[in-house]
Amino acid sequence: MNVFRDYSIERLQALLDRFPRLRIAVVGDFFLDKYLDVEPAWAEPSLETGRVAHQVAAVRHSPGAAGTVTANLAALGVGAIEAVGYTGDDGEGYDLRKGLAALGCGCRHLHVDAARMTPTYLKPRDRTDPTLAGEHSRYDTKNRLPTPAALEERIIRSMEELLPQVDAVIALDQVDEEDCGVVTEQIRCALADWAVRFPRIVFWADSRRRIRLFRRVIVKPNQFEAVGWSAPPPGAQVPREQLAAAIGELSAETGAAVCATCGAEGMMVGVDEPTWVPAVRVEGPIDTTGAGDSATAAAVAALAAGASLPEAALAGNLAASITIEQLATTGTARADQLPPRLELWLRQRSGG
Repeated sequence: MNVFRDYSIERLQALLDRFPRLRIAVVGDFFLDKYLDVEPAWAEPSLETGRVAHQVAAVRHSPGAAGTVTANLAALGVGAIEAVGYTGDDGEGYDLRKGLAALGCGCRHLHVDAARMTPTYLKPRDRTDPTLAGEHSRYDTKNRLPTPAALEERIIRSMEELLPQVDAVIALDQVDEEDCGVVTEQIRCALADWAVRFPRIVFWADSRRRIRLFRRVIVKPNQFEAVGWSAPPPGAQVPREQLAAAIGELSAETGAAVCATCGAEGMMVGVDEPTWVPAVRVEGPIDTTGAGDSATAAAVAALAAGASLPEAALAGNLAASITIEQLATTGTARADQLPPRLELWLRQRSGG
């Protein structure tokens, strides 16, 4: 059955028109993406060590991780966005909050804790080379001690305050180290409870390491996580029949629908009989940084606006196809860019 047989630009536009009325909470690990634009011609030897002293011509920063999802929600025109989590009491936290405020995101529930560091990805790059080859080694700042129970309770209280007012909740678990970020075991249990108590709200979870531990919320694994492949070779693709079976098993385990991403191929979404949602074919160089977050933002906003799960996944594919064309940056997709991209997708499906 072709679930997109009657899907049209008008249907997509009707969903997009509802985005400004939505209110979405993003609970998770808000990182600061800090870029150092290095001028290679200015490099000089350090008088103290003799090693190369790279010279920074400009400093840029933007919200990353959960902040990337937030930036995409803002670009899509979602009416109200609330950040829930924590930062340190430091300069990176100041810059992160400033960046979120510029997006129109509420930060009242982004708690400041002097005992924590603001998670930061420090990204030096040559300003003369906009390609991926211009990137230097990255420096990461993460908290590697467990999140204090008192801070977990503050996050839970914030969510309890927001839940009666929101249409969707996105949980973004970025930190590899167990229970050292925002989405700890206690927060996962609370999310499962809230999903039962607030059935009208769309609950969606994305996690770098622990996607199979969520319950009662829509989860977004990649195809390899869905089937349990820990080290897939480059260019690998999971056979669709195998992926469909794995989605059914994972859905039964988690108690909710699954949206499995398959890179340039698209997504497979559903419960026991999942639907294949092809991606948009994109020509030319691409940068996949942040593509999953843009897909999450568009899919969740579409669900909250009344889309079916396959329709929402298609919205996610459209958004991702736009962001991957933005090189050497974490891109976003605007709402007005989605209808033309749907036209392209429809032409590709019809062979035009």
